[in-house]
Amino acid sequence: MSFTNILVRLRRWSDIRQTIRELNQLDDHELNDLGIGRWRITEIAKRCVG
Repeated sequence: MSFTNILVRLRRWSDIRQTIRELNQLDDHELNDLGIGRWRITEIAKRCVG
């Protein structure tokens, strides 16, 4: 695995964690308005960050 590949993976992981943190800050009403169940936050973060 190249150094660049490691950096890309670390950046993706960091972006996923940031997205999860931000979505977790929303209350249930806000999440419902977005059509997101709290139990789906991790799945959605992984899919959206790509």
